[in-house]
Amino acid sequence: MTTVVDTTTTETTPRHGFDSLENETRIEGLPVTGELPRWLRGSLIRTGPAKWEVGASTMNHWFDGLAMLHRFSFAGGEVSYANRFLESRAYRAANETGEITYSEFATDPCRSLYQRVSAMFSPKVTDNANVNLVKLGERFIAMTETSIPVQFDADTLAAAGVAYDVPGILTTAHPHMDRATGGMLNYAAKLGPRSSYRFFLLRPDPPKPEVIVSKPVRRPAYMHSFGLTERWIVLAEFPFVVNPPSLALSGRPYIENFRWRPELGTRLHLFDRSSGESRGPFEADARFGFHFVNSYEDGDDVVADICTFDDADIVQDLYLERLRAGKPVAQASLERFRIPTNGGRVATERLIDEPMELPRINYGRCNERPYRYAWGVGSDGGWFDRIVKADVAERTSATWLEDGCYPGEPVFAATPHAEGEDDGVLLSIVFDARKGNSFLLVLDAASLDELARAEVPHHIPFGFHGQFARS
Repeated sequence: MTTVVDTTTTETTPRHGFDSLENETRIEGLPVTGELPRWLRGSLIRTGPAKWEVGASTMNHWFDGLAMLHRFSFAGGEVSYANRFLESRAYRAANETGEITYSEFATDPCRSLYQRVSAMFSPKVTDNANVNLVKLGERFIAMTETSIPVQFDADTLAAAGVAYDVPGILTTAHPHMDRATGGMLNYAAKLGPRSSYRFFLLRPDPPKPEVIVSKPVRRPAYMHSFGLTERWIVLAEFPFVVNPPSLALSGRPYIENFRWRPELGTRLHLFDRSSGESRGPFEADARFGFHFVNSYEDGDDVVADICTFDDADIVQDLYLERLRAGKPVAQASLERFRIPTNGGRVATERLIDEPMELPRINYGRCNERPYRYAWGVGSDGGWFDRIVKADVAERTSATWLEDGCYPGEPVFAATPHAEGEDDGVLLSIVFDARKGNSFLLVLDAASLDELARAEVPHHIPFGFHGQFARS
């Protein structure tokens, strides 16, 4: 099923969705078309890159832009909006010096060999938390893939310092909630003469991480997310790997030190959440991926659904110069990995024909457990231009699209006392290239019918992830 809104305007491109946004603002009432559900109370809070130009320099990659927080708040059928740069050390230094002073994903300021070697062991790590955010207890935390998560105030969007100490140099911005403790599980990579993968638990209070699993590794793989079942932590080692000393000695930005080694294949590891027992590696053909969708146990198997690419070329596709020039972008497949816990090769299966990335599920209900629905964004080869709903039981998909509109990640918010898994709404920030501004789109999560949209008077640069916090 496809819901298409016809327009008569000339076809437009997403190019200006990668323009920097300089202004911070607060708007008490956005104009709303349609009708918001009365039960929708709370805030959609997102982080993402918003400024790529610093002085005379431009950052290299979509992932590098200075972070901005965006908040849409809902009450009584009305929507308010606020945005604010995340006042990280990286942001403050850029403003004060007019230069890029912290190393980002694919942008590295010029440094001497001595400075690079020193940085490996006492790094000037960026705290530019532009990837994702979580609510841990009563705290809101913005995150990226470095070891400095930033706490912030959800009302003022003001930064409030380092949230906790990460037991490693690299981490993910996609932690999982631990149902038993109300805490958070995440991954960290310790790099050095003896590198290791680590998983840690951070309880709501006190904010001190406990390492629950550690596994030595010689050439760490790039890790953006991981899976979780009721028993297992699921780690996917895609063959995009790094030799740790090169991070200090090469003189290249962080991600440019990783190498695609397809002969290694994909290696999946399982770690028992209680005992730390490790099983694997379980082998599959070479793939690359950013996002796990969900994982669960099915008899003696572990099922891990991941949005995958044939190789790591997607990293190159997302360099800012290419995106602003409208170059093609590789498309992700929703793929199922069936891991036999007692040994054997991993079976793989593509679940839907439609490409899908930036996936979301009914997390509170379905994470770690069998599920049916996932939502994400897709396209026919260009930039994301549609919202995709996947039915992984029926292996079917449905889409929402509108000419000249480019949606971001659809965040699911469940109806209070919902009975069905897809009983709720999707919240997506859409760039309208016809007008040059953005709007918040509210869809019925089951049918993908539009319920409402709230228009912002400016564009919101394409970002990554956010969360809905109910009030």
